[in-house]
Amino acid sequence: MRIGAGTVYLVGAGPGAPDLITVKGMRLLLGADVILYDRLVSPELLQECSEHTELISVGKTPGKSSIAQEEINRILIDRALQGKSVVRLKGGDPFVFGRGGEEQESCRRAGIQCVVVPGVSSALAAPASVGIPLTYRGKSRHFVVVTAHSNGTGDSLDYQALASIDTIVILMGRSKLREICKSLIRAGKDPETPAACVEWATTEEQKVAVGSLRSIAGRADRIQLCPPVVTVIGEVAALAMASSTVENEYWQIVNRLSREIPSWQS
Repeated sequence: MRIGAGTVYLVGAGPGAPDLITVKGMRLLLGADVILYDRLVSPELLQECSEHTELISVGKTPGKSSIAQEEINRILIDRALQGKSVVRLKGGDPFVFGRGGEEQESCRRAGIQCVVVPGVSSALAAPASVGIPLTYRGKSRHFVVVTAHSNGTGDSLDYQALASIDTIVILMGRSKLREICKSLIRAGKDPETPAACVEWATTEEQKVAVGSLRSIAGRADRIQLCPPVVTVIGEVAALAMASSTVENEYWQIVNRLSREIPSWQS
């Protein structure tokens, strides 16, 4: 490691609610010289930081141009070489579809010490927030977490393999939800398999759609779910239905009123 260089901390901010960051992660935020943060990080976490902390937004928004990963790596290394304590604050867990591994390798190649602070992934927290256990005796012996993003390399999901898994958790899949569901049905997954979608899990903006593999895409459209959305497909998703039905109906009413009376929320 380079003498005199600072340290880069890859910190998981958790699934959304600011109080779900780890104690260690919060301590590092309060002592950081520089924080590079993602789009899904709660603004409340940044408000706790020192006024002297350099805050750099490096979030990526679906469908919009954003800062390149190479530039993020460069900033991390540049600030660390200045001897600063650098926190790379990432939604969820740094190593669950967060490109944390790439940032870690870039730091190591540059001779910068890199410390990983795990966070609660939305893949686990979103189902839990609506009462869905990913494993359940007699219902789910295993689960898989996949991303619908192919990074420009085409659809790499093996639907035949996925169809055999008891519980499927899909991240970053809102725009492809209908396509994914159809592909799973073609691969042999029962169309009546329970399914649930959770938007902005664990936050005050959380919304839920419940249904079956056949119907979930339409129900998500009906209540206008938008990213970030976590989708759960499997028998355990039915456990969310009792607790989510009232909320689901509430949001249908809200969205209908907002369309019928444009000034309703003003």
